[in-house]
Amino acid sequence: MSPQLRGIGFTGPQQQRGAIGLMAAVTLGMVLLFMLLVVDSGRLYLEQRKLQRVADMAVLEAVSRLGTCGSGATAASYANQSAIRNSFTPGAVQKINTTCGSLSTNSSQLRVFTADANKSDAIRVIATTTVPTSVAGGLWSLFSKDGFNLNTNLTASAVGSNGGAPLAALTIRSSLGTIDSSKSELLNGLVGGLLGGKLNLSLASWQGLATTDINLLSYLNQLAINLNLKAGDYNQLLNTNVTPTQLINAAVNVLEKNGAGATVALQGLKAISLIASNTQILKLGDLIKIQNGTSTAGLDTNLKVLDLLQGAVQLANGKSAVAANITTNIPLVGNVTVSLKIIEPPQMSVVGNPALAILDPLNGASRIYVKTAQVQTHIHIDLAILKLVSQIVSALTQLLSPLTSIVNNLLELKLDAVLKCVLSTCDRTSLSIASSLDIYLEAASANSYVTAYNCAGSAPKSLTAQTSSAAAKLSIGLPPTNGAFPSTTVINQQNYLAVDPVKLISIDVTSCTLVVVCGPLQIGKGGALGIKVQTQVGATSKPLTWTGANLPNVNTAPSYQSIDVNSNIIKSLGDSLSSNLLVSYTPQTGNITSTALTAVSGLINEVTGILSTALSGLLSNLLDPIIKTLLGALGISLGNADVGANLSCNQGGRAQLVL
Repeated sequence: MSPQLRGIGFTGPQQQRGAIGLMAAVTLGMVLLFMLLVVDSGRLYLEQRKLQRVADMAVLEAVSRLGTCGSGATAASYANQSAIRNSFTPGAVQKINTTCGSLSTNSSQLRVFTADANKSDAIRVIATTTVPTSVAGGLWSLFSKDGFNLNTNLTASAVGSNGGAPLAALTIRSSLGTIDSSKSELLNGLVGGLLGGKLNLSLASWQGLATTDINLLSYLNQLAINLNLKAGDYNQLLNTNVTPTQLINAAVNVLEKNGAGATVALQGLKAISLIASNTQILKLGDLIKIQNGTSTAGLDTNLKVLDLLQGAVQLANGKSAVAANITTNIPLVGNVTVSLKIIEPPQMSVVGNPALAILDPLNGASRIYVKTAQVQTHIHIDLAILKLVSQIVSALTQLLSPLTSIVNNLLELKLDAVLKCVLSTCDRTSLSIASSLDIYLEAASANSYVTAYNCAGSAPKSLTAQTSSAAAKLSIGLPPTNGAFPSTTVINQQNYLAVDPVKLISIDVTSCTLVVVCGPLQIGKGGALGIKVQTQVGATSKPLTWTGANLPNVNTAPSYQSIDVNSNIIKSLGDSLSSNLLVSYTPQTGNITSTALTAVSGLINEVTGILSTALSGLLSNLLDPIIKTLLGALGISLGNADVGANLSCNQGGRAQLVL
């Protein structure tokens, strides 16, 4: 029989002797292992922290010293100098890599850096070094396919920018302050005509467009979504081809998110979108400018929907051959037909760093520059209306005596021949208006651009913009055979419209027998007086300055100032008629002797003076209402310009770590 098995457990104290020592040894080993990991990991952490400090200090110095990476690059040199001062010597082991670029915000509203050697809005420094591999890293590398590595590469990255750099914005006013029923009808014809269609918006719709705000940043983001572009890349967005329909629909999408408050404006925008071109190619950057590297803070501002709409419509018309044709009632004159064409589209809003803008304020790539549209207006007055104009009727009466002398000389009606009228046949003269009158008014762009600013010191912040009022060119003459507008030609070193003299005053002749028995009136038998006017009033320029409390930050409503150096510009045009009015006589076909023509030339000066006075009064009554209503609805005021300004000094331009 097998012996009884004894229990294998340690049941006595003697049998458990040494167990605590074994546990202590195991515990001590684990403590030593964790201590090694802590110390070794701490070494790597401190090395990484030191490396990050080197990168941070290097990028701050490169930014604060305005380093660049393009021609004459200095950013890398500034970063290396900072690293050396912090005991980090670039070489084979320790390296500094410096890159310039710009900042933007992605679809997740996270700030991202985009490398671009031609920009220095932001600078990135990447510092790398090599240190001995840690124990944990060494153990890990034993089991990796690359095998054990004695060294570990550490990398630290920092992005810096003048996040507090000053930010300025200019806008040029283009909306109507108030809209009544007459202006709403005018806007229907004007906006519809410029787009090549017909509009019938109500007064409430136009009022809604004039009073509703739209956030520029939201609008740009929505347009980027509609065009399937990268969010936050506003430079790409502004230079992307778009259609007028897409520009208007983006505004519709933004207003739809604003709820019921924008319902009336939405109805108007949707109606306008239906007649806008879906094939015409435009660029939003022709209307709104954003300086390269500008932060989104400069775009977080509100515009009036009507401002944005008018800018888009004028931009579309400036890129097409369409002219708006409008029939309007002018006080004291009656109905006239007006054709209007945008020659050059406006630049309604610009935002950017004024420190960069003032380096080349007028022509530089970073300029902060706004302008109104350049518009050409053709005013056609029918014959029946022209005969009712008091100035012209008065002029006909004054012209009767000198023109009778002209006709008598040309037709060689001597005194003895006139006396024969009692016994035989003689000719009697009269005057009439032989044609309609066509007036061309070309309004150049009013413009404004930043030339100086102040964000430093104890003095209040300020912004100065050189501002020019719109010049005007006036032409009166015969319109072209086809099309509303003639071509341009150069006369006296100025670009004038190419027009021919219009036969305004016709000299009519009636043949009479025995004084009282007269035949039919022969229109133009005595010839006609042709007139041609080409004159201009130049733009006047002066600086506008905003300071202190009158200069709001960029994300608030702008403060407007007006340049009004030539408020009576139409009168100025009329006053210049005497020296710019060309009066010519066109004889009817027949035998007109040179002696007779020489005699006529002496009377032309007298006729010119009479017509100058008549036309001067006519222009004031006719053009003043057109400028105040028609061009005013487009935001164009001759001799005047309303410019809005904003300036955010932020943190005075100190360099900051942004990533």
